[in-house]
Amino acid sequence: MSHHASPHSAPDPGRPANRLAGETSPYLLQHAHNPVDWYPWGPEALARAKAEDRPIFLSIGYSACHWCHVMERESFQNPDIARIMNAHFINIKVDREERPDVDQVYMAAVQAMTGHGGWPMSVFLTPDLEPFFAGTYFPPTDARGMAGFPRVMLSVNRAWTERRDEIRKSAAEMTAHLRNASDVGRGREASGPVSTAMLDRAATALIRSLDVQHGGFGQAPKFPHPMDVRQLLRQHARAGDAQALHAATLTLGKMARGGIYDHLGGGFARYSTDDRWLVPHFEKMLYDNALLASAYVEAYQATGEPSFADTARGTLDYVLGRMTDPDGPFYSAEDADSEGQEGKYYLWSLGEVLDVLGTDKGRNFSLTYDVSAQGNWERRNIINLPRPIAESAKDLGRDPDDLAAELAESRAKLLAARERRVAPGKDTKVLVAWNGMTIAALALAGRALPEPRFLAAAEKAAGFLLIRLATPEGRLLHTYKDGVARIDGFLDDYACLIDGLTRLYEATGTPRWIESAAKLAEVMIAEFRDPDRGGFFYTGASHEELLTRQKDLFDDAIPSGNGMAASALIRLAALTGREDFDRVGREAVEAAAVVLESAPAAAGQTFLALDVMLAPSRELAIVAGADRAEFDAVLDAAFARFLPHAVVAPAPAESRETLAALLPVLQDRPPIDGRVTLYDCEARACRAPVVGAEAAIAALAPRR
Repeated sequence: MSHHASPHSAPDPGRPANRLAGETSPYLLQHAHNPVDWYPWGPEALARAKAEDRPIFLSIGYSACHWCHVMERESFQNPDIARIMNAHFINIKVDREERPDVDQVYMAAVQAMTGHGGWPMSVFLTPDLEPFFAGTYFPPTDARGMAGFPRVMLSVNRAWTERRDEIRKSAAEMTAHLRNASDVGRGREASGPVSTAMLDRAATALIRSLDVQHGGFGQAPKFPHPMDVRQLLRQHARAGDAQALHAATLTLGKMARGGIYDHLGGGFARYSTDDRWLVPHFEKMLYDNALLASAYVEAYQATGEPSFADTARGTLDYVLGRMTDPDGPFYSAEDADSEGQEGKYYLWSLGEVLDVLGTDKGRNFSLTYDVSAQGNWERRNIINLPRPIAESAKDLGRDPDDLAAELAESRAKLLAARERRVAPGKDTKVLVAWNGMTIAALALAGRALPEPRFLAAAEKAAGFLLIRLATPEGRLLHTYKDGVARIDGFLDDYACLIDGLTRLYEATGTPRWIESAAKLAEVMIAEFRDPDRGGFFYTGASHEELLTRQKDLFDDAIPSGNGMAASALIRLAALTGREDFDRVGREAVEAAAVVLESAPAAAGQTFLALDVMLAPSRELAIVAGADRAEFDAVLDAAFARFLPHAVVAPAPAESRETLAALLPVLQDRPPIDGRVTLYDCEARACRAPVVGAEAAIAALAPRR
């Protein structure tokens, strides 16, 4: 039931609001007028369950989840079903994006009990929060071989009433199983130390699973796997592996031409339901677009192929245009549905295209972008690019550049027409981890493409997060909505923001970003590190205590918190010279060694950290002279190449002294003769300084 997107049912303003009306999560607010006596997760609900010795019904979902909204419409709006829920259970509703910690714990229970998982997640707990029965979506009546939700609840209530001791015993056993399972690696050792052989084996496994016709890994439904693509790009950079480069570029090229990419408005949908990337689930998530933008920029750096730069640019322009708050931070998601229909906003008939563009230009567009009278999905058309524009130009007898210019104009006209439609719903909460990934992507693209507006957007977002989502003690909060920041930050909030701030310093030379990254790294280590076995817990030491304290070692749609923490610390250590950051980052990779060996397909981010950890270190210090334009030109040149094992340490003229005191790589490195100077050091050996923009740019020129 996971990863579907859908209509939001409109709340019924005639019904009195329940306790969710005081929440800020758009997902929780959609349930605020249900007849269900919902509680948010918190002490009030948990205390009532204990006081009354009543079981808890825990329902977890998120705003872009199709079946979550179906169950809300069918069951939670139904007064008869709500009466059963209210009579027998303490009902708690959770937004998994607000409380990923609660989601992780109980998703493990659902998977252990049922063999599968997804959302909506439906779990029955004892008053001590121990799970004893679980599922995902339940229909309102018995249907398609599934028990209806009322039958499920009445059966659970009868069991709780008649066999309470037995249920408590089985729930305690399940809890013990979850605690044991959450301690990944205890009693299991990797067969040897981490090594480049692990990188080679993981790349070989990815290449073996490549869809050689359409790109991507495995069969439909197909997810983009940006961490795996970036891993393959590094395999090529490190080992000269041509197959790895082919697998990465084939996948990126096919996705960018498929229907999973929005050819009018930019940005990627969540995943494709078919092998050829044509039919997406149409919701758009901030994290997918951030991670994919970074992957496309890196592919452009590695190959020089302009279409990769165009896709990255289109994706980030989508984020800036539709997913950015006026104060700077980035929103979480856009729904798949509008007017109760999945994809309606994005679909076209041939007649609609011709009406907007006219006969001739409409025909050219339709031939190029697979628009027909019969449609390519449910009698409508998903705009996609089955073959390069140059091939369409040949069939049309047109000059490719002229046709490309006409098509750009046509896309703009169709986008303007589409924007007059009813738009999908938007989840406007701000999540620190996803914002950190977006800042990293904008920083990378801002220099590599280069696009100064991306750097400006990254700096505005970073400034907002550091002011509005940090406590006076320097800790992060997880989420922000309607002027309220709340919930203790999780491991990935710290790790992703540290990574984003570090990369933002590398792209701008602004001291504030690297200073803030180092302070957050100190807090992250103090709060989340496992001092006994290395690596990081997902929740901090001062966080609310849950059933289990989990380590986040596996990638999901987003990078594992432990892998991102390792990546961020190793990179930050290379710039700051902080040996403690380097040691803890390496420990985090080693703590995940058993995952690298036994589940490499779920460890892409940790492989990115391992790749940097095992490579010779390289520092590019770029020290400004009197001419700011020369400094920017050299910094752009440093980002024009794919150098995944290098860190860039820029020192603008106004910040040279501050940065030299902060970063060993900039100490005793002045601008020679008052001109921009490049200091290039690898494995602790430095080349002669290169003086002046022309010479420095030549020294940094891509060698393809």
